[in-house]
This record gives sequence, structure tokens and C-alpha cells, in this order.
Amino acid sequence: MTTIDVAEQVMPGKADVLLHASIPTGWKRVRMHKLMVNATLGVLGIVFLLPLIWLVDSAFNTHATASLGAPALSLANFRAALAAGAGGAIKNSLYLAVVSTLIATAVSTLAAYTLSRRRVPFKSTLLLGVLFLTGLPVTLLLIPTYEIFVHLGWANSPFYTSLVLAATSVPFAVWLLKNFIDQVPKEFEEAAAIEGTTEMRILWKIVIPLSLPGILVAAILTFINSWGAFLIPLVLDANPGNTPGAVGIYQFMSANGTVQFGPLAAYGILFSLPVVVLYLVCSRWLNGGFAFAGGVKG
Repeated sequence: MTTIDVAEQVMPGKADVLLHASIPTGWKRVRMHKLMVNATLGVLGIVFLLPLIWLVDSAFNTHATASLGAPALSLANFRAALAAGAGGAIKNSLYLAVVSTLIATAVSTLAAYTLSRRRVPFKSTLLLGVLFLTGLPVTLLLIPTYEIFVHLGWANSPFYTSLVLAATSVPFAVWLLKNFIDQVPKEFEEAAAIEGTTEMRILWKIVIPLSLPGILVAAILTFINSWGAFLIPLVLDANPGNTPGAVGIYQFMSANGTVQFGPLAAYGILFSLPVVVLYLVCSRWLNGGFAFAGGVKG
């Protein structure tokens, strides 16, 4: 027998009233609160989704404006963006991002392993200094860096520019990777050392594979930081042939300030594709996380 049947027997004709009266007021408030929160999040989600909808809509619309409109489903904007040099700019950004990511990840992994496994004097102070460097504005160091580049003849060089981009990402990557490597059980390294394995082989065969999700996170963050870098390549590399994607986007603005919305939107989609592809490729390792359970018996 259901609750409504029992209520109907007790108070004929007033089962609904009795049933609603039996629900605590607190539950009604919690339910109303959840509805309000979900509605607010839904509205915020729509607000943040509108720029993406405009980007896709304008990329395929040959008469794109600052407002949404019915797309004409034409690839003319993509052809215009590629004709304006989008392919070369994206290639330059890819070079800067890949080189800086490889350098920053390698240096950060070695530094994080040292800080995690070795007795380093003033380690806590050093880590606080590294943490401080993660919040240091790039513009504060850009002028002296430019003077060094001019003095050494490194200006207008994509490789040396990528070194600066790597240096800006190393402090945060070291701080991040040190925490990941701390979670790797030392018993694995001790067992390998007993077998006569060298330290570099332990790092390459044990620590790095077990810390791979963290290394990938640091590498992705470094790649994104270098991929979207604007000020550093603009100042350190004035060669038009080395213009990266983040700087080349200004070519879609004419002298009088008129914006070419269609090619600009198409350029934005093309510029976003490498980062999306990188995440899709690395997601299979990121979803796995750490798997130390059962590896060490207490």
C-alpha cells in the first residue's frame, strides 16, 4: 500500500494536503536552492557559450558582423585567412611552443627530481622563491631581456625567443612536478638501485613513467603559455617572417580600425586547433592518473 493510499484512508479527500504537509520545510528549501543554483549556472554557461557560437557562425559567414547571423556555410573566410598568412603564423607559433615546451619540461623534470629526492640546502626557501617567480610579471623582465638580446645578437631569432618563453614557464612547472614526483614511492627507486641501476636510468625508467600524467600537465600548460604568447615575441623578434599567430591576428584590422570579422573568426578557429588536438592526444594518459595501488606492500 502506497503513502497516498494510507493518507486517503486517514483523511479522505485530503491525501495530497497530508502528503505535502509531511515533507519537511528544510527539504523544500534545499530543493529550491538547488534549482536556483542550477538555473544560475545554466545562464552563465549560455553567456560563456555565446562567444564560441559567434566564432563558429562568423567563420562560415561571408558577411559576418559583430552580431550573430545566419551562416552562409562558405569556406571563403578560411581561404582569406590562409591567404593572409595564417598558415605561416601558426607554423611559427608551433615552433616556439614545441621548442619551449621541450626545453621547459626537460629542465623542470630534472630540477623537480632533485628537489624531491636530494638534500638541497635551504630547500624550503628555494621553493618559496620558485613560487614567487611564478607570479612575477613578464613585463618586469622584458626590457633587460631585450637589452641582453641586442648585446648578444640574439634578437629576431625564434630559437632564442623560445628560450625566454621556456624560462617563463619553468618556475611553475618545477613547483608542479615536484609535488607529482613526491607521490612516487621511493621503494621503487631503492629496489632498482639494489639491482645496480644507475640514477639516470632510474629517473628515465621509473620516475618519469610513474609521473607521466604530471609531466603531461606541465607540458600542456607550458605549450598553451607559449602558444598564446604575444608580448615576448613582439618585442624580441621583429622579423615579419617570424610573426607568430598571436601577433599576426592584428593583420585583420585595417588602418581605420575596421575589423574583418569573417577572416578573424576563421583565423581564431585555425589558431585553436593545435591546442585542441594536443589535449585530445594527451587525454588518454591524463585520464589514467596515478596507479600506485598494490605497488608497495606495507
